[in-house]
Amino acid sequence: MSETILEIKNLTIEFKTEDETVQAVKNLNLTIPKGKTVGLVGESGSGKSVTSLAVMGLIPNPPGSIAEGGEILFNGEDLTKVSQERLRKLRGNKIAMIFQEPMTSLNPVFTVGNQIDEVLMLHQDMNKADSRKRTIELFEEVGIPTPEESVNKYPHQMSGGQKQRVMIAMAMACEPELLICDEPTTALDVTIQKQVLELMFDLQRKHGMSMLFITHDLAVIADIADEVAVMFRGDLVEQNTTKALFENPKHPYTKGLLACRPSLKENPTRLLTVDDFLNAKEDIDVSALEMKKPRPIDETENPVLLEVKGFNKHFPIKGGIFGRTVDWFKAVDDVNLTVRKGRTLGLVGESGCGKTTLGRSILRLIEPTAGEVIYDGINVTGLNKVDMRKIRERMQIIFQDPYSSLNPRMTIGDIVTEPMVIHGIGGTKKERYDHAAELLEKVGLKGDHLNRYPHEFSGGQRQRICIARALSLKPEFIICDESVSALDVSVQAQVLNLLQDLQDELGLTYIFISHDLSVVKYIADEIGVMNKGQIVEYGPSEEIYQNPKDPYTQRLLGAIPLGVPKELQ
Repeated sequence: MSETILEIKNLTIEFKTEDETVQAVKNLNLTIPKGKTVGLVGESGSGKSVTSLAVMGLIPNPPGSIAEGGEILFNGEDLTKVSQERLRKLRGNKIAMIFQEPMTSLNPVFTVGNQIDEVLMLHQDMNKADSRKRTIELFEEVGIPTPEESVNKYPHQMSGGQKQRVMIAMAMACEPELLICDEPTTALDVTIQKQVLELMFDLQRKHGMSMLFITHDLAVIADIADEVAVMFRGDLVEQNTTKALFENPKHPYTKGLLACRPSLKENPTRLLTVDDFLNAKEDIDVSALEMKKPRPIDETENPVLLEVKGFNKHFPIKGGIFGRTVDWFKAVDDVNLTVRKGRTLGLVGESGCGKTTLGRSILRLIEPTAGEVIYDGINVTGLNKVDMRKIRERMQIIFQDPYSSLNPRMTIGDIVTEPMVIHGIGGTKKERYDHAAELLEKVGLKGDHLNRYPHEFSGGQRQRICIARALSLKPEFIICDESVSALDVSVQAQVLNLLQDLQDELGLTYIFISHDLSVVKYIADEIGVMNKGQIVEYGPSEEIYQNPKDPYTQRLLGAIPLGVPKELQ
C-alpha cells in the first residue's frame, strides 16, 4: 500500500482576465504522506489557498482552470479527471476542509448542530437521532462547553474560538483521511489559537489522518507540522522537514519569513522584511542586528499628552417583553492611563476585553458613560460637537481592516483629501492633491497613485493609504486599532517600520491596540493589559514581558508560539 495519500504533480492553475492569463500556481509538485502534517506557507498571492481549492475541486471555471498535464492524485485517483458527483462524495467524507473565517463558513439561519447533522445524514446515511447523538459526541471531542445545549445555538451566539471548533467538528464528522486547514487560526486571539492548534494536533494523532496546514506565519506551524513547503509567487521554492527548514533555511524568501516576525526574546531597532533578503547581495547576519534600548522619559520633551481618568463605557442589557434595561455590560470599567508625547502605549488583550471600545471612546466615536479624557490639558469629554471636530484634527485613528476602511467608489486622491475638505484645510483642490501626493510618497507609495481605486492595491498598500489619510490633518496623536493584524507577516513588518519612522520624523504619539503581544512588545514603550474591561497590568514594555505579575498576562504570554520546532527548543 502506498505511503502517500496526496500527490500533486506538475500542477499549473491559470486565471484568465480580459487582458492576460495569470498563472497563480506554476508547475507545483507536492506530496503529503499518510498520517503526517505538511505545512504550506506563503503570503497572500503565493498560490497556497488556490492549491487547496484545486484539491477540493473548487476552482471557479471560468475564470480559473487547471492547465493540461497537471495531476492531483488522492490515493492514486486523479481528482482532475473525476466527475462532479464523485467529487461531492469525496468532499466532506474522505477529504475535508476548514476555512479561515468560521463566521462566513457557517449558515447564520441554522443552528450549528443542524449544520453538522446535515453532513452526517448526507455522507453517513444516518437518521436524525443518530446524527444528533454523533454531533454531541463531536462537540465534546473538540472541547465545546455544554455540548447538549451548544448544538441548539446559532453561529452568532458563539465566540470566534467556539465557531472555529464547530468547523473542526464538521470537518471531522466523517473521519476524513485528509484534512485541509486554510489559515484556521489567523483571525483568533493567541490563547484561542493555542487551544485550536493543540486540538488539531491531538485529533490528527488520534485519528491518524493526514493534514495540509496552510498559513502565512511560519511560527504557527513550528509545533504542528512534520514537513514544511514554502510557496512564493506561485512557485514552490523550498520543502524540507520542519526541523531542517527552521535550522537551515535555504531560500531568501524562507529566511525573510522567519526573520520578519517580532520576537519576544529580541527587539531589533528595525524589523527585517522579505525584500531585505530577496534584494541582499550576501547573507544577512540576523544575530548582528542592533537591538532597541528603552527610551528614557524627558519631562520637557515628553510631557503627558493624554490622560484618562476613571473611564467607563457600559452598554445596557435589555430583557422582558417591554425591553427594559435589566443589567449593564461593562465594556470599559474604571480605566486610568497616561500617554506621553512622542511615545507609544500598547493596549493588549483578547477579543471582547474592551480595548477597541476604550480607543474609540477616547476619540468620542463612542460616547463614554463616565470619566474624563484630558488631551493636552483639554477635557475632551466636555466638548460640544463643534469644538470636538476641531480637536479631532489633532487626534486620528487607523482601523483594523484596510478593505472596509476605504470607500471602493472613491479614488485614493479623494480618500486622502476628504479629511482636509471636511476640516477646511488647503486653499484649492490642487493644493490638497499636492499634499496628498507628498503623503503617499511618505508612506512608501507613489504620488501618481492618486487617481487609482482601492481595489487596485494589495492589503499592505491599502493600510499605507489609511495611514496617509490619518496623516492628512497633521495630527499629533493616532490610535492604531489592530492596524497590522490583517496583514501578512512581512507586510506587517513594513508597516511597523513605517509607523516607527513617522513617529521619529513627526513626533507622533500612539496608542497601539492589538491582541498580538509580540507586535506590541516591539513597538510600545509602555503596555496596558486589558481583561474584562479593566487594565489588570500596566508599566514599561520590557518589565511586563520579563516579569508579568497578573495571571492573565502570564497566560497571554504563555500562548504565544515560540516559532521554533520542539526538537530545537
